[in-house]
Amino acid sequence: MEFPERFSTLPEYAFPRLRALLDVHAPGGDVVHMTIGEPKHVFPAWVTDVITEHAAGFNRYPPNEGAPELRSAMTDWIQRRYGVAVDPETEIMPLNGTREGLYNAAMALCPETKNSAQPIVLAPNPFYQVYMVAAYSVAAMPLLIPATSATGHLPDFASLPADVLNRTAIAYLCSPANPQGAVASKAYWADLIRLAETYDFKIFADECYCEIYRDTPPPGALEVAREMGADPERVVIFHSLSKRSNLPGLRSGFIASGPENMRRIRQLRTYAGTPLPLPLQMAAARVWADEAHVEENRTLYQDKYKIADEILGQAQGYMPPEAGFFLWLPVEDGEEAALRLWQETGVRVLPGAYLAQDYQGQNPGKGFIRVAMVAPKEDMGNALTQLRDCLYR
Repeated sequence: MEFPERFSTLPEYAFPRLRALLDVHAPGGDVVHMTIGEPKHVFPAWVTDVITEHAAGFNRYPPNEGAPELRSAMTDWIQRRYGVAVDPETEIMPLNGTREGLYNAAMALCPETKNSAQPIVLAPNPFYQVYMVAAYSVAAMPLLIPATSATGHLPDFASLPADVLNRTAIAYLCSPANPQGAVASKAYWADLIRLAETYDFKIFADECYCEIYRDTPPPGALEVAREMGADPERVVIFHSLSKRSNLPGLRSGFIASGPENMRRIRQLRTYAGTPLPLPLQMAAARVWADEAHVEENRTLYQDKYKIADEILGQAQGYMPPEAGFFLWLPVEDGEEAALRLWQETGVRVLPGAYLAQDYQGQNPGKGFIRVAMVAPKEDMGNALTQLRDCLYR
């Protein structure tokens, strides 16, 4: 199997590339931003009250492993959401946003070699670029496996040859998937966990979009692992309040896994992490404990799914997302489509190729654009109508 050459520089982030593509041209109408997955729905009004109430905590260093109140709120949420008991003392750690965890977990858990060879880190393609950069940072080989319509928009890791799997140390998987909105079923998770048990690698389950879905809550990796009786160290899960609660600026996420994984991750956090200030931890604990605002938020996105289906349902190749808040729309060429849409309408979207890398000479994101459904419903509907009329008629 051919391996990609290691880049001499880190891959360019998507949004500087987008600015270089679009900003040298005037928009064709009122600007509507549909590029960044930054939620715009209202977060709970009482969050600021909790921060104010605990403002004296800014005068203290926050504990490295997170405040007990926050850890308990997070493990209580896991129990409610997935029916899994997690020890708040040994199996979870609050994060300063999940990006910290997705990167540092590789630093803490990836071995220097795997079966006497350079370790491999698997990831879907398209992918969140932190996965690749984390692999490079630990001197591992990132191997990006296409997640296309042929594989249900999830990577087919089991199709890899044994020599690759024998070197695999970590497999990242995002479910619900960014950008396609595909959901890993319980059967998919079970197959991946069995594969990881056979070839002795860890699964990093990025589940940050798990609370935004149409009808059925997406299953979780830890949920399936516990049902199977898998090794507690086999699966590492990552969650966040950014999408669930419209609080990307609060930077509250968590990582959970077996006690030994968490011991090593906490040890690294001592030197290379930044715990949330205590007032923010107290606010996050309250948010993790509340479900009413999550249900309201989900209803808004369910309305947006219906709007997108009504406007784009007849567009050739349209795939309604199962979950998350992105549309992954087929076009002939993503860069050309994004530029045309910008120049003719002012609607700003992201070329799919900017979220993927070439694999065996092809970029699986080239024929797509990613559209974030974060604008208010009326604005989103108007923008999608302009998009349809520009690109699909």
